[in-house]
Amino acid sequence: MDSIRLYFKMIRMTVASQMAYKMSFFLMAFGNFAITGIEVLGIYALFSRFNHINGWRFHEVAVFYGLINCSFALAEAIGRGYDVFAQYVREGTFDRILLRPRGISLQILGSEFQLMRVGRLLQGFVVLWVGVGMSGESFDGQGMMLLLFSIIGGTLVFMGLFVLQATMSFWTIQTLEVMNSFTYGGIQMAQYPMDIYRHWFRRLFTVILPIGAVNYFPLMAIFRDGSLVMAYITPVIGCVFFLITQGIFSVGKRYYCSTGS
Repeated sequence: MDSIRLYFKMIRMTVASQMAYKMSFFLMAFGNFAITGIEVLGIYALFSRFNHINGWRFHEVAVFYGLINCSFALAEAIGRGYDVFAQYVREGTFDRILLRPRGISLQILGSEFQLMRVGRLLQGFVVLWVGVGMSGESFDGQGMMLLLFSIIGGTLVFMGLFVLQATMSFWTIQTLEVMNSFTYGGIQMAQYPMDIYRHWFRRLFTVILPIGAVNYFPLMAIFRDGSLVMAYITPVIGCVFFLITQGIFSVGKRYYCSTGS
């Protein structure tokens, strides 16, 4: 409980620093909302030309889009410390983290919290709400729970990818752009149903990197009578993936050599 209190105290400090310049914060949050909103126009233009993609309609893809963007916005806000971890390695700041009598993950997660990601979160929620409304489906308690599970699982998966990116910096020092193909590229991929892709591609993003699994299985259960078992374990998938990446991070930490300064 003491660690949890410390974490939220660190979050309050980072939020207070970001709100010191309120106009700057609101402009950046609005920019996140507007820039990501342009992607929706591209999807709408696609479906205005082609009525469906492999049987999936615009309102269904809108739900895919909303879920994955809500997940990524939360992961960016909470896991920002891992996203910029290469800077800690490059500057030797990680030395201080190792010397403090607190958990490493607690300090990394608490060191950065990007409140401005609320713009992307709001935009994803609006598209999700519109898609649900257009679908005509009766979203009862089970349906809403599956949507919530999808967001939780997706957030954990993206945070796991940030941890993998941070782990690579123990050897590369600089963040490798190749990881963006799995984070930002994963967002683009998961905005559409997995069954429109080739078999090997589906295996990659459902078994090895379960970005697509965390929203595909719940929405298959809602829109296509898919497996409820797979839909309900999406938070477990995300949690297992995140724990695996934490284990990989612990291995990489052994190779940290500091800056020598």
